[in-house]
Amino acid sequence: MIRMLLVWCVLSSPVFAQEWPARPLRLVVPAPPGGAPDAIARIIGQRLGDRLGQQVIIDNRGGGGGIIGAEVAAKTAPDGYTLVLGYAGPFSINPALQEKLPYDAVKDFAPITMLATSQNILVVHPTFASRSIAEFIALARARPGAINYASGGTGQSTHLSMELLMLMGEFKLTHIPYKGAGPALADALGGRVEAHFISVPPALPHLKSGKLVAIGVTGLQRLATLPDVPTIAEAGLPGYSVETWYGLFTRAGTPAPMVARLHSEVTTILKTREIEELFDRQGLEIGGGSTSDLAKFLDAEITKWRRVIKAAGIKPE
Repeated sequence: MIRMLLVWCVLSSPVFAQEWPARPLRLVVPAPPGGAPDAIARIIGQRLGDRLGQQVIIDNRGGGGGIIGAEVAAKTAPDGYTLVLGYAGPFSINPALQEKLPYDAVKDFAPITMLATSQNILVVHPTFASRSIAEFIALARARPGAINYASGGTGQSTHLSMELLMLMGEFKLTHIPYKGAGPALADALGGRVEAHFISVPPALPHLKSGKLVAIGVTGLQRLATLPDVPTIAEAGLPGYSVETWYGLFTRAGTPAPMVARLHSEVTTILKTREIEELFDRQGLEIGGGSTSDLAKFLDAEITKWRRVIKAAGIKPE
């Protein structure tokens, strides 16, 4: 105990804080290269490295629905040299879905700030009868279980977006899970499933071409890129909200001066015109906010998904 206190005192001292960082940082991404978490991590990591004067190395640790990467980050030293890109799968859905995890999304990590949020879009095939949330719910209630919907896999955001909609709208569809967003989108485009929740970037080309029809978005505000598509909340289900989110965390126990420095640098980066334009092109809304804002958001997300998962009887695959 005495040794731990001495180490903490050294790490927290003003001299140490001024010398940090003295070597490159690692940003663990609990996802493979190429997806949105990886893209956001690389955008922020490069600019954070420039501001800190040390390289931020991206360490992709995909697998297990984000569990592998989150566990790696949770077992590092709280010395300010390891960051982790948190998002819904490993940080708010897995804790609600899995009985046992090799990490604690709340206790093992210190929040820095929200980086970005996005929405899912409820789309239907052009041959489907409904063109609004009200029509969709009415048709689903009239034909319980007869309408199929696709998702990128059990427990993913696109799956739980629909489960929350069914719970609040009091209707039932048949879930067709796929091994990834790509195959799910392909069958939605082919009309083999009637409905599908999809993230913004892959949806836009198909909405513009008329191959898919958007009937609602999951956020609390309409998308600037789809101003005529109402939110599900305003279209008939007040309180409905699902955000795809990406936050920056470090190891719990990291000295407060380091967390404060990281928060200051990252929030400054998020306020630049360059980041605004980069995120806008990817259908992302800029985050920000305090460390406690991110902590409260995470708690609320875990509570929400735990309720939905329990009510829907969802079991991990």
